[in-house]
Amino acid sequence: MVSLWEVAIKRRLDRPDFRVRPTTLRRGLLAAGYRELPVRGDHALALDLLPPIHRDPFDRMLLAQAHAEGLTLVTADGLLARYPGPIERI
Repeated sequence: MVSLWEVAIKRRLDRPDFRVRPTTLRRGLLAAGYRELPVRGDHALALDLLPPIHRDPFDRMLLAQAHAEGLTLVTADGLLARYPGPIERI
C-alpha cells in the first residue's frame, strides 16, 4: 500500500521516474501473487524507533513495516540499506 501511495503521489507530481499508473502496478502485483500490507498504528509507532538516516517518508514507512512485521525489506537504495535490521540491498 505504501509503495502504491508513493507512486500515485509522485506520478501526479509528474516525476519522470514514476510514469506507471498505480492501478496498473497494483493489478500486476496482485496477479503475481503479492499481498497488500495496510498501514497500521504499530507501523506508525515503529517510525519513532528509526534513527534519522533517511528522510524519504515512504521509505521510512516501508522499513518500519518490515520491522513491525518481521519481514526483510528489499531495496536498491544504499542510504536505506544503512539501517540496522532485516534489509537486503539489491
